[in-house]
Amino acid sequence: MDLEVTPSLTIPAAELQWKFSRSSGPGGQHVNTSDSRVQLTWSVADSLVVPEELRAVLLERLVSGVVTVTVSEERSQLRNREIALENLAARLRDALAPPPPARRPTKPTRGSKRRNLAAKQQRSATKQQRQRPTSD
Repeated sequence: MDLEVTPSLTIPAAELQWKFSRSSGPGGQHVNTSDSRVQLTWSVADSLVVPEELRAVLLERLVSGVVTVTVSEERSQLRNREIALENLAARLRDALAPPPPARRPTKPTRGSKRRNLAAKQQRSATKQQRQRPTSD
């Protein structure tokens, strides 16, 4: 089953490598005999469908040229495979997304400074009233 990451990028099933192993967690005795954990691997560098400009972006933003997703959330191998495909597509979409705009530093407004000082003075007055009176 091919993986559609974006409308312009679809990874063919032949480029996806699957590994299955026994999973821990819920499932009782069934979990001891079935290979329900899924490990999905895809190599950005070896892919034939990724255009060069997207390949450069992916290689820059991903830690290595190989993306691996491991899923053992469900008892069913089929469901874990579906989740692994969704997770891989989400990771690639995040890596291909444009960076967020740079944060413009802001200063607190005069009113917020005034309110902050008033709240501090109120808190200080409350604590002063809690103290034991001094006998002079």
